[in-house]
Amino acid sequence: MNKKTLKDLDFKNKKVIVRFDFNVPLENNKITDDTRIKTSIETIKYLQNQDAKIIMLSHLGRIKSEADKAKNTLAPVAKRLSEILKENVIFINETRGTNLETAINNLKNKELLLIENTRFEDLNGNKESTNNPELGKYWAHLGDVFVNDAFGTAHRAHASNFGIATNIKNSCVGLLIEKELTMLNKITVNPEHPFIAVLGGAKVSDKIDVIKQLLTKADKVLVGGGMAYTFMKALNYKIGNSLLEKDKIDIAKEIIELGKEKLILPIDFVIAPEFKDIKGKITTNENIHDGYEGMDIGPKTIKLFENTLINTKTVFWNGPLGVFEMSNFVNGTKNICKTISQLKGSFTLIGGGDSAAAAVKFGYENKFSHISTGGGASLEYLEGKDLPGINAIENK
Repeated sequence: MNKKTLKDLDFKNKKVIVRFDFNVPLENNKITDDTRIKTSIETIKYLQNQDAKIIMLSHLGRIKSEADKAKNTLAPVAKRLSEILKENVIFINETRGTNLETAINNLKNKELLLIENTRFEDLNGNKESTNNPELGKYWAHLGDVFVNDAFGTAHRAHASNFGIATNIKNSCVGLLIEKELTMLNKITVNPEHPFIAVLGGAKVSDKIDVIKQLLTKADKVLVGGGMAYTFMKALNYKIGNSLLEKDKIDIAKEIIELGKEKLILPIDFVIAPEFKDIKGKITTNENIHDGYEGMDIGPKTIKLFENTLINTKTVFWNGPLGVFEMSNFVNGTKNICKTISQLKGSFTLIGGGDSAAAAVKFGYENKFSHISTGGGASLEYLEGKDLPGINAIENK
C-alpha cells in the first residue's frame, strides 16, 4: 500500500482529526451492536500513546428531517466509547461553531473529543454527503493531522473524508483501513488457489462488476440468494414469482457465457407461496412452480456448494444465500457459513453487509480470517474501482 499509515507521521502534541465509522444500529437511542465502536479502539490507543489530542468524526444514519436528528445523535456512541475505554470522552453536540472550537483548543494530550453526527450538516445546505467544499475546509482547519479509519465510507467522496484530506497538510490511514486493504489484497493480488467466491444477496445489479472481476481470478463462483433467479430466468428456467431484474437478463446471459463452467448456480430451491416465514417446499430441480417464489437454496444445492468448497485455500463470501432472517429459510446461508468457517488452513474473508450479520447471528464470526467492516467499499475495491476516501490520503 502506497498510502501513509500511522507509522509515517508524528502525532505528539498535535490535534488529530480522525474519521471513524460509528454508524451503529440504534433502538430508542440504545446501541444494539457496538462492533464498529470496538474496531476503533486500536487506532485510538495508538494515537493516545503518541500524545495526540484526538478529535473524532462520524456519520450515523440518514438525516432528512429534524426527527432524524433526534434519533441519530452520536451521544450514545460517546457514552459507549467512554465505557469501553474507561475514560471520559468529551461530546460536543454541534458540528461547527465557537463552542466546538473552544473545546478543541482546550484539549490536552491523550484526551478524546467526539463531534456530533456529520450528517446533521445535510439539513442546513452544507451537504456533508455531497462533499460541500467549505465544510471540508472548515473541519480540516480544526486540526493539524487527518487520519481516515472509516473503511465503510471509503468508497464515497464526502466532506468528512475526502473534503478534510484535500484541505489538510498531513494525512494517513488508520489501523483498521490498513488491515482492511491488507486482507482484501489477499483476494485481489495472487490469491492462493483453489479460490472460491460465494455471492448472494438480492440483486444482480449490485454485483455485476464484482462477478466479472472474480471470474477472472477465482476457480469457481457460487451464486445464490435473490440474484440467482435472474440467472435462472436467463437460462429459461421457470422462476414463478421469485425476485427478478428483467432489465438485467441480458447481462446475466453475458456473465453465464463469460463464466462457463466456473459459474455454479443452484440446482434446487426452497419455495413458498408468499414472502412470509412459513414452511416451504423443496423443488425437485431448477424450476420453481407458478404461484411460488424462491426463498432459499435447496438441500441438493447446499451439498453441491459444500463439495465445491472442500480443500479450498481462499474463500470470499458476500451476500446471504436465502432469506436467512426467517427461520424456515435459514439453512442455505447457515450451512455454507458453517462450511466456510470450518475450512482448515484457508484464508476466508466476508465482504461485510448481511453476510457479516449472518456470521454473527450463527456464532461463527471468530472462525473467519477477516470480516470486512465495509460491504460497499470492499466490493468496489475488489472491482478495481478507486476509493475516494483513501485516494485523497497522502502517498508515502
